[in-house]
Amino acid sequence: MRTQEHLYRQDEYFNLESGSALPGFQLKYTTLGELNPEKSNVVWVCHALTGSSNFVDWWGALFEEEGPFDPREYFIVCVNTLGGCYGSTGPLSVNPESSTPFFHDFPTITNWDIVRSFDLLRTHLEIEKIHTLIGGSLGGQQALTWAIYNPEVCINLIPIACNAFHSPWGIAINESQRMAIEADQTWQMRNANAGSNGLKAARAISMTTFRSFEAFQLQGEKTNRLDQYRAASYQRYQGEKLAKRFDAFSYWTLTKVMDNHQVGRKFRSPEDALRKIRAKTLVIGIDSDLLFPVSEQKFIYNYIPNAQLEIIQSPYGHDAFLIELETLKVIIHNFLKFKFVYDE
Repeated sequence: MRTQEHLYRQDEYFNLESGSALPGFQLKYTTLGELNPEKSNVVWVCHALTGSSNFVDWWGALFEEEGPFDPREYFIVCVNTLGGCYGSTGPLSVNPESSTPFFHDFPTITNWDIVRSFDLLRTHLEIEKIHTLIGGSLGGQQALTWAIYNPEVCINLIPIACNAFHSPWGIAINESQRMAIEADQTWQMRNANAGSNGLKAARAISMTTFRSFEAFQLQGEKTNRLDQYRAASYQRYQGEKLAKRFDAFSYWTLTKVMDNHQVGRKFRSPEDALRKIRAKTLVIGIDSDLLFPVSEQKFIYNYIPNAQLEIIQSPYGHDAFLIELETLKVIIHNFLKFKFVYDE
């Protein structure tokens, strides 16, 4: 069974939480499996910061036959986020009002804006209910936000390695990355490659929080080098690798989205917002996560009415949600109990 790629276009002005607007937008999305006649078997996946809608490329083990989301049983949807660079409207898209790419002029967007765009696509597809809404990191933030924005839609919710609002620690890390992009002399240019060297440095900064101290020990030396350390070459490799597939403009935009994430902004408090969630919820954290520490998942768990909490023991830090897939499969299988669960 193969994935299929699609485009959804919205031609009307799309008002944003910032007070600005997009003159329409498009979303690229990927599907796997078939929608059943009742449209009750939808699994919606929200990807992480530099992810794409091709969820089988980075989370494939969850969507194999006999996996927790077997495509013979489920219809899986994943959308490239608004602001991204894999087919959805983002900073490198052409602004129809100027006939040139947005570049630095792309407006500030939020997770609230992004899930509203997702919800428009859901309505377009005539999907009334989402059986399971799942996402990690930025995608987990979006899944939480959507379950608050439209509590009636989501039946099962699985936010992984995320938070209800971004911490000063997380914002400081992201600002350091944007400073690296700003330091690139090409950043002010209006072309697709602007800031690419800064993006490499930004990625290297982020890797120190995506992994743990224990994980970096794998890059230790077996000889008494004076230079050319494995850990150093690993950082450069990760920067080069990202710069070949991503752009600094989308990175800038989406780190800002992560920073301004605050589920309580339209409510009395984050706690009040989380209490709006009606879905049966599985909150998953990682014990070695430096970027989204377990205390943040415990906060989410404490205020969602119908929630359970699982903490993955892993040396891989934040990236464990992309690495510890066998553990994730077991946890999700147990949560779903091998059948559709509809809690009202």
